[in-house]
Amino acid sequence: MTRPAWAPHEVDIDRPSAARVYDYYLGGSHNFAVDREMARQAIADWPDLPRVLQANRAFMRRAVRYCAAQGIDQFLDVGSGIPTVGNVHEVAQAENPAARVLYVDIDPVAVAHSGALLADEPSTEVVHADFLDVDSVLGDPATRSVLDLDRPVAMLAVALLHFVGDESRPADVLARYRDALAPGSHLVLSHASADILPPTRADDHVALYRRTATPMSMRPHDEVLRFFDGFTLLDPGVVGIPFWRPDGAVPAGAERNPGYAGVGRRD
Repeated sequence: MTRPAWAPHEVDIDRPSAARVYDYYLGGSHNFAVDREMARQAIADWPDLPRVLQANRAFMRRAVRYCAAQGIDQFLDVGSGIPTVGNVHEVAQAENPAARVLYVDIDPVAVAHSGALLADEPSTEVVHADFLDVDSVLGDPATRSVLDLDRPVAMLAVALLHFVGDESRPADVLARYRDALAPGSHLVLSHASADILPPTRADDHVALYRRTATPMSMRPHDEVLRFFDGFTLLDPGVVGIPFWRPDGAVPAGAERNPGYAGVGRRD
């Protein structure tokens, strides 16, 4: 396969990436043929999939607006992915032009394109780091230049933790972030779940993502709920993604969305 001019040299263009597949689902252009092939196979097996992921993105925007309305002007987006329309800084700064945003991702394509997008955005930065390496994320000079950890921060882990296996103890990692954030900080989280899916569909989807560097772990409601330990859950709690404070009427078919979302506050 010919390497596009925009692709960093260290990126494997012959292996699908969860971030680039997600970019394709959202209508982006920063993906390779191998990503599109995987996405099309997933959509053929599960035609609702693009709608499911668009609902996840819409939740993120609602939650960012909510946090900004509570006076939070700092956002830490971990596992931010490849930039698409309606990024965190665009949503937050529409509410508060002084809002500051740090994007963090492990995928070099996501980081390269975030860096290009943010070149003229003085109130944003991007860090190439692994969610699991809390010290690298929070101790990076770019982090310290954008975020004041002595003040409340909204931390986003949107469609991230289902790519972190149990062996990496994601709840313990989240607890380290929680302890590093000031009182009044918020956790914004969404997570895929197989609770409402036919077992064969869930198994097929998980099997597809085993082809990537970030296999998927779809978790039940009680496990997603535990990620909010140490946070006060805000109404309506951990619910189906389209049902977290919808802007208006919930779209038809929303009950088929196989994931959960919630927002919690550190008191």
